[in-house]
Amino acid sequence: MDFKEMIARAKAVVGHRELTGRTSVGSVAAALLSASGAIYTGINIDTACSMGFCAEHAAIAAMVTAGESHIIAAVAVDERGKIVPPCGRCRQFMAQLHEENHKAQIMVAEDTVVTLDELLPWDWQEARPPEVSNTRKKEI
Repeated sequence: MDFKEMIARAKAVVGHRELTGRTSVGSVAAALLSASGAIYTGINIDTACSMGFCAEHAAIAAMVTAGESHIIAAVAVDERGKIVPPCGRCRQFMAQLHEENHKAQIMVAEDTVVTLDELLPWDWQEARPPEVSNTRKKEI
């Protein structure tokens, strides 16, 4: 898996622009690597009445439209090229699309990659608690 290529693809489509006085797009772009090896990209849409969606959602829509749902890796960038982690809604959306997506490699910062499982440690779907070290457990 090559995050450099995915980042380059996301940077190629990022770029804020106003569609109307109440709608802007492109301040964040995402790239997803699917199980077939294809890379899908998308940009965010922001609307005044909160009906927009994240760049990950747009990339996922392109992937699902192409007949795929298994995500191997994902990354998002802002207009400055900074890596931005997916929001909670995007994390959950990715997790529900394919039973193996919890293993997806997610770049959350430059040189930092974690699994989707690590971003959603207490997944309600599987009721599988995360591995918690004794140093993190609190006495009740």
